[in-house]
Amino acid sequence: MNRPAYLAAFAVLALGACSPKEENTAAPAAQTAEAAQVGQTGPLSRDAIENTAYAPPPAAQEGQPAAANAAHQPPQPALIRAQVLLERARFSPGAIDGLAGSNMRQAISAFQEANGMTVNGELNADVMGRLRAAAGPGAVTTTYTITQQDIAGPYLGVVPTELEAQGQAAHMGYANIVEALAERFHVTEALLRAMNPGADFNRVGQGLLVPAVNTAPLPADVDHIDVDKSEGSVKAFDADGKLIAYFPATIGSGDNPTPTGTVKVNGVARNPDYTYDPSKLSYGDGKKKVVVKPGPNNPVGVVWIDLNKPSYGIHGTPDPHLVGKTASHGCVRLTNWDAWMLADKVKPGVTVRFI
Repeated sequence: MNRPAYLAAFAVLALGACSPKEENTAAPAAQTAEAAQVGQTGPLSRDAIENTAYAPPPAAQEGQPAAANAAHQPPQPALIRAQVLLERARFSPGAIDGLAGSNMRQAISAFQEANGMTVNGELNADVMGRLRAAAGPGAVTTTYTITQQDIAGPYLGVVPTELEAQGQAAHMGYANIVEALAERFHVTEALLRAMNPGADFNRVGQGLLVPAVNTAPLPADVDHIDVDKSEGSVKAFDADGKLIAYFPATIGSGDNPTPTGTVKVNGVARNPDYTYDPSKLSYGDGKKKVVVKPGPNNPVGVVWIDLNKPSYGIHGTPDPHLVGKTASHGCVRLTNWDAWMLADKVKPGVTVRFI
């Protein structure tokens, strides 16, 4: 299985500034000699993920919202399967985590709407059947074997979070191999570990159970994009007006709102530098210009889709698990892999509507 192109050497491209990284949540890799058993039995085994029927989460306890109960639920194998199928059908749930969160509910709602179904965001047998038909056959999990190249990195160990420290870093790569592999397979680090209990991530030849994600290009060029500010989503359409991709997105905050109306794409920068220029920005208290080198932990991730409104763009993120959960400084933030896929089919002149 090939690594995404953005995991190769970083190109240096300048761009206008956007939101800096909000927080660093990279965890150190597990250091254990015990090998993970890819065919293990247990709650997140290959068989469980492929075959377990979905059971809705229990009702909230009296006096507690359902979200409070859901927050304490462990990853569910059926939800992992559904999230992989959603991604294959081009209705991205963001980072695959096996949890019934807001990104997944919105992706299901978008899928239901696109397929003429009752829109309620609920996963049921009908939705699962339609997803399987739309996503195509094949297992939703696969086996990946750790290579020497994976172990070699290079890795930062600790990713700097302060802008000035980021500007001094030689690159903004991954903290460690777990973060790198989680992004490659579009999962949270927590789920990657949970699917591979006892794995030694620093051993060449270690087998891992991972989602069989879709890295194929979108089926057509993008003609226009809708950014739904209330929903927190990006929808890409082809020239016939057909929805070809749905992505959860982090949208601008009240203090730094995302633009309103229609703009156009100027161009695409892959593996860009990030430039903080306090003379051109309305946020932050920095006193001097800072240029941050490329890498997946760059404040704008691995892709910048430049819009013809200065300093605004659609871009990646160093924190994929936060997409759709926080506010940006006016730009539109996607997971790195969703931004890369969208950028692949976007050309200058594409219309972007903020609705």
